[in-house]
Amino acid sequence: MEIGIDSFASAMYGTNNTLSSVDAMQQLLERITMADEVGLDVFGIGEHHKKEFLDSATVVILAAAAARTKHIRLTSAVTVLSAADPVRVYQSFATLDLVSKGRAELVVGRGSSIEAYPLFGFDLNDYDKLFKEKLDLLLKIRDNEFITWAGRFRPALENLPVYPRSLQEKLPVWLGVGGTPESFVRAGTLGLPLMVAVIGGETHRFRPLIDLYREAGQRAGFQPEQLKVGLHSPGYVGNTNEQAIADYYPGYAELWTKLGRERGWPPVTRPQFDSLVAPRGVLVVGGPEQVAEKLLRHSEALGGISRFTFQMDNAGLTHAQLMKSIELIGAKVIPLIKNAI
Repeated sequence: MEIGIDSFASAMYGTNNTLSSVDAMQQLLERITMADEVGLDVFGIGEHHKKEFLDSATVVILAAAAARTKHIRLTSAVTVLSAADPVRVYQSFATLDLVSKGRAELVVGRGSSIEAYPLFGFDLNDYDKLFKEKLDLLLKIRDNEFITWAGRFRPALENLPVYPRSLQEKLPVWLGVGGTPESFVRAGTLGLPLMVAVIGGETHRFRPLIDLYREAGQRAGFQPEQLKVGLHSPGYVGNTNEQAIADYYPGYAELWTKLGRERGWPPVTRPQFDSLVAPRGVLVVGGPEQVAEKLLRHSEALGGISRFTFQMDNAGLTHAQLMKSIELIGAKVIPLIKNAI
């Protein structure tokens, strides 16, 4: 199981934050460097177009990280492909692949936030149609130097080359999904690795959807080892269970209560939080031993996962706390998981 981190390049660490955007970006790059040094497998940067996040130009951040790191794979988490030009997406990540000497990947999706659609002039009514068409073009560009293609939302291409080409023979493209069965089937039919964002409830409830993915992939002729499943969830590692929860809960409650006011959800309560930290709950928060046990339990419940990425920089945690958590993941969590497997 590969272990990594996804970040939304948060520009704020709580209500009283006075951190500048410059400092927030420098601290993010320090965390990616730390993740590389302590042996994490992957670091992902999301895509948002909101004041509180600095990740609207994902590839720029990843390229800066590539210059500071040697081994860690660098990916988007996710690229909102529906609101992007697949030609430019491929060119950007192929360039990142060259800069990083073959460490680039991307996770593509429709996006859980909708601000990219009006910003780039797309109609939300075309939400799924845009993604389906653009994914088709992106995969054709990845697999072919010269492209002949026509669609509804972009001018046609007639035997045109797309450069540069990635260093990797096939630039890895994961399909990021939430809870829509059609998305799981689509990923399986295309034989793409699957990245499942699980941010609430109990993780095991996604097993039927992951089974749909694997069944669709096998029907399309792909081997089980080609159908990789990744899991992205909120999490944080402290020295002990008690310390991790004490660090994590205040910022988590603040963030999700704020989102609740915006989206009509009830405020977060401590009993709700405790249920999410429980063995089958989605939050991967605790000391190294508890976190490793939970990841192994999640993997077993989902029929085996190939990758897990922590989303942990939006809970009011300080840079020092995040750096320590990354250190613990590399020094303790990863060895515990490897030994168990």
